[in-house]
Amino acid sequence: MAVEIRFGTSGWRAIVAEQFTLANIRRAVTGIAKYVASQPGEHSVLVGRDPRFLGETFVAEAAKLLASHGVRPVVIPEAAPTPAIAYAIRQRKASGGINFTASHNPPEYNGIKFSTADGAPALPEVTKRIEAEIRSLGDRPVAPAPEPKEKFEEIDVKPDYLKRLGELVDFPAIKKSGIKVVFDPFWGAARGYSCHILREHGVEVATVHDYRDVLFGGQAPEPDDHLLGDCKAKMKETGSALGIATDGDADRFGIVDRDGTFLQPNYIIALLFDYLVETRGWRNGVAKSVATTNLVNALADHLKIPLYETPVGFKFIGELINQDKIAIGGEESAGLSIRGHVPEKDGVIAGLLVTEMVAVRGKALGEQLQTLFGKVGEFYPQRENFRLTPEVKEKFVEKIKSDPATLSGRKVTKIVRTDGLKLILDNGSWVCYRLSGTEPVVRVYSEARRQDQSGPLGEAAKDWVLE
Repeated sequence: MAVEIRFGTSGWRAIVAEQFTLANIRRAVTGIAKYVASQPGEHSVLVGRDPRFLGETFVAEAAKLLASHGVRPVVIPEAAPTPAIAYAIRQRKASGGINFTASHNPPEYNGIKFSTADGAPALPEVTKRIEAEIRSLGDRPVAPAPEPKEKFEEIDVKPDYLKRLGELVDFPAIKKSGIKVVFDPFWGAARGYSCHILREHGVEVATVHDYRDVLFGGQAPEPDDHLLGDCKAKMKETGSALGIATDGDADRFGIVDRDGTFLQPNYIIALLFDYLVETRGWRNGVAKSVATTNLVNALADHLKIPLYETPVGFKFIGELINQDKIAIGGEESAGLSIRGHVPEKDGVIAGLLVTEMVAVRGKALGEQLQTLFGKVGEFYPQRENFRLTPEVKEKFVEKIKSDPATLSGRKVTKIVRTDGLKLILDNGSWVCYRLSGTEPVVRVYSEARRQDQSGPLGEAAKDWVLE
């Protein structure tokens, strides 16, 4: 029986040689090719990858399959950031892009992201049609496509993308400050991007993990606190004021402050929102997923700027960027983009804008955060994945359909069902539950208004799952 291929919030991912096989790649790409070919007009689709094992082979296979369905493939031969591919799709007016990446997942994974003509992750109505095309293939294997008679067109997406970043980021201000930066691409697709453009503008940058390793040092290429030790050590060695990092396909970011403190993405999104309003004067709106800090809500209220709270999945924020309804949009899982840029998560521009913010304000991020707390109050978000037995999951699926009146001894004043179940408590703290669609896991988000309440709130949020 054929493997069911489903495109989740960021495409289809699976373990290489288990479900992520050439046979299943052919099925997935055939589904995409049939969907694209069914639309009016002539079509070209960009085909790219991150640096994972066998990426070049998968790109070549996808290009041949596209061509066999009358869709012109445009191959990106070098590993490239997801946002750079998104920008190239828009610039070239392509019909979409296929990107072989598993983003921040461990090295044994690979995946396929499909972006539509606007450079954004495909919305559910598109992915459902692609999945239907794949199902229509039945259990029969898809034959390898014939070798092309001529070499497919190839492009380098880097120059145009870096040029655009040069228009969006104030590099002269960064240079003037004399700031030193460490960049950690986690062996991933952003190698030669952030460091290149900063050095090009006269900024001193040191790097770690700046070479290809298809196993990402034997760990997930995720720019999270516990994996940024080498970045922190290099900062200390070089006297750098900031560490910026990106994940495997450079759509996520990680930020380390001057003193070696990791600033969680929730805070970075809020700080950049405040900074962009201050320096760009953009007051059109701000977007965040329902699981992202309410510090953004409080700041939007303080600045009298429209707030959009979306389901989890950057495609929903991308739509608001396309419509020019927001100055910045972000998710607590380290994804953001800004006005006038791609409707896709961009870890590269996130790090560069944080560099600009530190350079212009002349203050460490921790100090800037305390200033923000002084304006709108304190917020302490956290997240934990909680694995459930099948029996407990079955009970919990029913439980989150209910409307609890209290949690952790506090009154529930508002229930939000934008995505999962979010309970706002009478002291302004909240918890949010989201069930994974692919495994027996519930994601438990919570946010306290005082630091000493953060631990107890998180425990109460987990206890409610098992009550």
